[in-house]
Amino acid sequence: MTSTTKKTQKLPSEEMLPDAKGYFGPYGGQELPPHLKAIMDEIADAYLKVRETAAYQNELKDLYQHYVGRPSPIYYASRLTEACGGAKFYFKREDLNHTGAHKINHALGEALLAKHMGKTKVIAETGAGQHGVAMATACALVGLPCEIHMGAVDIVKEHPNVTKMKILGAKLIAVESGTKTLKDAVDSAFEEYVKDPDNFFYAIGSVVGPHPFPMMVRDFQSIVGKEAREQFPAMTGELPDYVVACVGGGSNAMGIFSGFMDDASVKLVGIEPCGRGLGKGDHAATLTYGKPGTMHGFHSYMLQDDTGEPDPVYSIASGLDYPSVGPHHSYLKDLGRAEYHAIDDTACLDAFMKLSQLEGIIPALESAHAIAWVMREAKNLGPDVKVLINLSGRGDKDADFVAEKLGL
Repeated sequence: MTSTTKKTQKLPSEEMLPDAKGYFGPYGGQELPPHLKAIMDEIADAYLKVRETAAYQNELKDLYQHYVGRPSPIYYASRLTEACGGAKFYFKREDLNHTGAHKINHALGEALLAKHMGKTKVIAETGAGQHGVAMATACALVGLPCEIHMGAVDIVKEHPNVTKMKILGAKLIAVESGTKTLKDAVDSAFEEYVKDPDNFFYAIGSVVGPHPFPMMVRDFQSIVGKEAREQFPAMTGELPDYVVACVGGGSNAMGIFSGFMDDASVKLVGIEPCGRGLGKGDHAATLTYGKPGTMHGFHSYMLQDDTGEPDPVYSIASGLDYPSVGPHHSYLKDLGRAEYHAIDDTACLDAFMKLSQLEGIIPALESAHAIAWVMREAKNLGPDVKVLINLSGRGDKDADFVAEKLGL
């Protein structure tokens, strides 16, 4: 197994990050013109105030329990463990949440904040459609109009989620520019947002973007890590040896990592998409093969050309094909607190089918990347090693695409 060569340092508790300017070490910030920076600061101030109120916390807690169905359980996958012949597989079942993924955790928080701020419309981007469905759901719940921007390629791949968004009342904008995938959907959504930032709320779908979104989305997703940190010892008598999650923008990974950040014995591992290979436009393994750069209003690791412009990216999992990554992940990489690896499409599809046929759980293609890495490393890790994988979403959205891809 490849491991980081950098010295691991104890990281301050996640509540201590970012700093007042939105930086995680050298990453993050607000790389924006002054008028947009003022809008972001307004959102940050409103969030920091409202999150401390009992009314907001109680409403969100009630929705997590009675609407989302939290806490999500942890499941020991005995048949997959036996088949792989090594480390024990445990899954944090975010796929069982209402809307089928972890995205609802932050979607509810953002929708409630938008309503508190008196915004008149919520705008969001989506790749695999899970963030889009979650935001459409949350906006229906709080009574706000919702506009979702989605790349034309992803609309074809993720048709079931497109239908759900429309049923939920969201306005869907098909993005035909660029590669017609997630990065272009972000560009399109942001262009619409800046037309009236005083009245519109841009609900970013991951731990990316300018401050306060990397902090805010992480905070909402930290419910995953808090639950898992209590559940796993209660279930097994000890902490996991590894916590593994897929990484595109990085929200599900940051959510579960946050619960184990100060547990030095727990190795944190993020899995990126290696796609079709290492050619330009064939993968989206930002932390594995990128370098620091700036896009979409923040500084982080980035896949980029010689001029600093983002490279085209690809992943079989629409939710992972983004050329940058959350700044907190970049900081964790540099500190050596987390390590990051890449898995290709073939291994991802194999993991998708193995979990489906051995455990009766159809995972999202995004989550299947994390599963594939553990399947590959299981024998090397050994039978005494316990691995907790964040099963970030279910694969209903991917089933038809995978069946066509594999000729089923």
